[in-house]
Amino acid sequence: MQILLTNDDGIYAPGIAALKRQIQDLGNITVVAPDIEQSGVGHSITFGHPLRVREVRLHDELLGYGVSGSPADCVKLAIYEIMDKKPDIVISGLNMGANVGIHILYSGTVAAAVEASIMGFPSIATSFEITDQYADVHDAAGAARGVIERIIKHKLPRGSLLNVNIPSRPSHQIKGIKVTRQYARDFKETFDKRVDPGGKAYYWLIGTNKSIHHEEGTDISAVNEGYISITPLRFDLTDTGLYHKIENWSWEGVPLTATNKKS
Repeated sequence: MQILLTNDDGIYAPGIAALKRQIQDLGNITVVAPDIEQSGVGHSITFGHPLRVREVRLHDELLGYGVSGSPADCVKLAIYEIMDKKPDIVISGLNMGANVGIHILYSGTVAAAVEASIMGFPSIATSFEITDQYADVHDAAGAARGVIERIIKHKLPRGSLLNVNIPSRPSHQIKGIKVTRQYARDFKETFDKRVDPGGKAYYWLIGTNKSIHHEEGTDISAVNEGYISITPLRFDLTDTGLYHKIENWSWEGVPLTATNKKS
């Protein structure tokens, strides 16, 4: 079993180290991750300047490969250039913070798994909801390992993607696992406006309190209720309902040339 392990928190993040320790007996693991934190970069890729790859070692032991790019860059480079054999599965995480609801669209963790899915490899994005009450990433990695092992046993289809989120509680208090859909409503985030010493305004984006949001059957509700959430995702964003509606509109006679009207 060839496993590619990546993340968006960076190759030195405690989450990826904890998850590697937990799953190292499941196969041959290659770690390729950003050399600095890339949280919130979404599915960005680098094409305006070169990418650099370097071996990262600790006490003369190879930890993996640090890439001067995004999580999606890491997956591309790992599969095309770094790994001797193609991965049987790509795992992204363990991310420090849940990736549920619309935050999936911003997440570099999920983007890495999406990139693998686009390339035809089964993938798993794993995240851990951290709160002031509980933040033991090693315990969460143990819970993630159980889920990953079960997924591997069932052999994901080619190009499939599962988004796994672990609640902020000790593993022995997790109520179980729920297969969910994405929470698709706005989190209504706000900005904190401040003033710098020069008198100019600047803004900090304030994260939402996810615990106040609820919709039965969704990822966010499952995590809030103490369950591990598993959400199947796809990168095809086509709105099929709207597609069938607008394809029946009359598109003949639409003017397609520029006019000479002055504004």
